[in-house]
Amino acid sequence: MMNAENMKVTVGVCGGIAAYKAVELVRLLQEAGLDPHVVMTEAAEKFVGPLTFEAISGHRVITGLWGDRAGVGNAEGAAAGVSSVEHVQEAQTTRALVVAPATADTLAKFAHGLAGDFLSTMYLAMHGPVIVAPAMNVVMWEHPATRANVEILRARGVRVVEPGSGYLACGMVGGGRLAEPEEIARVVVEVLREGSLETEVDFAGETVLVTAGGTREAIDPVRFIGNRSSGRMGYAVAEAAKARGARVILVSAVTGLECPSGVEMVPVVSAEEMRAAVMQRLGEATVMVMAAAVSDYRVKGVAAQKIKREKTRVMTLELESTEDILREAATKRRPGTLVVGFAAETEDVLANGRGKLERKGVDAVVVNDVSEAGLGFDSERNSGSFLTRGGEVQFPAMLKREMAGRILDEVKKLRGKGLALSE
Repeated sequence: MMNAENMKVTVGVCGGIAAYKAVELVRLLQEAGLDPHVVMTEAAEKFVGPLTFEAISGHRVITGLWGDRAGVGNAEGAAAGVSSVEHVQEAQTTRALVVAPATADTLAKFAHGLAGDFLSTMYLAMHGPVIVAPAMNVVMWEHPATRANVEILRARGVRVVEPGSGYLACGMVGGGRLAEPEEIARVVVEVLREGSLETEVDFAGETVLVTAGGTREAIDPVRFIGNRSSGRMGYAVAEAAKARGARVILVSAVTGLECPSGVEMVPVVSAEEMRAAVMQRLGEATVMVMAAAVSDYRVKGVAAQKIKREKTRVMTLELESTEDILREAATKRRPGTLVVGFAAETEDVLANGRGKLERKGVDAVVVNDVSEAGLGFDSERNSGSFLTRGGEVQFPAMLKREMAGRILDEVKKLRGKGLALSE
């Protein structure tokens, strides 16, 4: 998680039905360790009241250039050497401006330098990164004028979080739907990290082997037994480790995710293939983060041809145990290698997590309750506990990208203490 100190970001909210989603965005940015402040256009107030954002953010919401709600620069800001003109001060004191939803009107103002309200004047005063998440009717989104304005902004370095497709408030179906708040928050964190002058390279010299995704065990040539793992947690760990200077080997089961840049990818399908890949690269690893959801069982006697339902009204599958990759890796690792396992539980979470810590012979286990709605499987967010024999660190609900950073922070602490069971 990022340190909230000096991590102020400004969320610009424009007048569209998607304005209510900006409330969730503010909360997600807080979970990521940021300090979001809110600027609203006059039209935005027609959809969501400023008081809602003030209650969530804990800061006064700016709603205009004039009047009581506009305010003036304070003495603290002036003492820090920033302007006493508030739209300039806001631009000087924030790390990034993220506009969500960004309407066609606001995109046009930004593209052509029109400055008739607080948000557009602040944009012109910005030196830091700007992220816009457009949301509008599909015809408006596809209009040549809007497309041209978006391209102008991209050419200036503005990061555009593309809208999704789906059912729109106007009743039409198509592009123009605001990207999910989790995706917008992810981009904000990514942009801030890319532009940070304090990029950590504390994993330089480490080779981090990460497993990710859910393995598939064949029933016949077209069917398989699988699980709900999306692979996002493992991929987030791989990306975070690479960003912090590590060489990263990612052994991944089938997912719909793109391999992080600079990461060595080893694709696998079944538990047997994952074991073979892990064992082959085991001697290279100094840190192992085993986030994959490996099938506990496979079908004994896979059918050579597709099983026809017409011929088999009742089907019984005989299952056999798969290899215990985590335990074998912990046993055969080279001296000094740290091994972190994962435990997805639905009951007695901490007790089961500690049981796995002991049984598998690993240095730490990240345990989470996958029965919680909106967390864990099929989600951008996660929560859990980092368990070691010496204690426990709680991870509140947060984006998986941020949780990946927290996990590596704890691994770094273990490395600093010289803790590895194989030593």
